[in-house]
Amino acid sequence: MNGKMKSWYRLLPIASLGLFVVVWVILARGENRMVPTPGETLSRFMDIMVNPISKAILPVHLLISLRRVLIAFFFAIVLGILLGVALGWNRTFRAVVGPVFEIVRPIPPIAWIPLVILWCGIKELPKIVIVFIGSFVPIVLNTYSGIKEIDPLLINAGKILGANHRQLLTEITLPATIPAILAGIRTALSSGWMCVVAAEMIVAKQGVGFLIVRGQESGDTALIVVCMLVIGLVSLALSTILSKLEGVLCPWQFSKAK
Repeated sequence: MNGKMKSWYRLLPIASLGLFVVVWVILARGENRMVPTPGETLSRFMDIMVNPISKAILPVHLLISLRRVLIAFFFAIVLGILLGVALGWNRTFRAVVGPVFEIVRPIPPIAWIPLVILWCGIKELPKIVIVFIGSFVPIVLNTYSGIKEIDPLLINAGKILGANHRQLLTEITLPATIPAILAGIRTALSSGWMCVVAAEMIVAKQGVGFLIVRGQESGDTALIVVCMLVIGLVSLALSTILSKLEGVLCPWQFSKAK
């Protein structure tokens, strides 16, 4: 790619953000405007950074939500990869567990909230469980799909070279599945944030989801927009970290894109 094209692709994100701000300003200038102006949003952001709501300023609320997401995310990655590998690699396990997973999989994570509250109460555990449910399924599906889509020639080549069953899994199948697993993790991250906000909007006294509900109850649209933007920026940061990790673990994927 030549220098002009590289410069063009660097400018496109800036232009996109500029267009977003312009549309935002236009929507905020109407008579019956439903969104605050960028200035009002910035002012509310600065205010909540120093003046607490429910005994916590914005960074504390954000850290509480982030902690819930990361705890659930860790268990979703470990258990999701294990289940996805088992479903994709073991035909007997897939025949036994696969139908049950296919029945449970389409159920939205939010639909589990009443049952999870009954089982786990209203403290921290139910929020983490809801995020786990929302993050778990994409990781399982991508891991399973990654294993099923491996080129049979790779497996046959391993068998010809004398690889045993364990070596075929750990030295050929799993490395080839890493891109699919990472794609599932990135999808699960977005789902996890959606679930934690939903859970906090129902049963929480702190967290960004709680702040969104507080803004709705008080008609504070600036607070709602601040929380939405913060969630988006944190998700972007985490997604960027995962992209960098993918570049380290799967450099061939980025070489193809170039």
